[in-house]
Amino acid sequence: MDQSTPTLDDAVVREALHAVIDPELGYNIVDLGLIYEIGIEAGIVDVTMTMTTPGCPAQDYIVGGVERCLAETPGVSGVFVSVVWDPAWSPKKMSPAAKAHFRIREDTD
Repeated sequence: MDQSTPTLDDAVVREALHAVIDPELGYNIVDLGLIYEIGIEAGIVDVTMTMTTPGCPAQDYIVGGVERCLAETPGVSGVFVSVVWDPAWSPKKMSPAAKAHFRIREDTD
């Protein structure tokens, strides 16, 4: 692997996923807390994620964004995305930066 190409790991994948924006909220899916788990094996990335609500009309758009974004990430040879509803998403899962952006108190569920 070229010295300038980062090793494919959780941090690299999460950084790449910051480019995927929830179109309804206008904010990235990582800081919104939609990414629950990332698995990486031999260049295959498995992403377990959720949406802010079941039946989210932007689900296909967001999942497609994850697939496209990661397919363009160096070292990724395949992407699988699983959308789960348990545990349910809540504003508590948001990063401090996202909470500040949306003016949500830190102790909000």
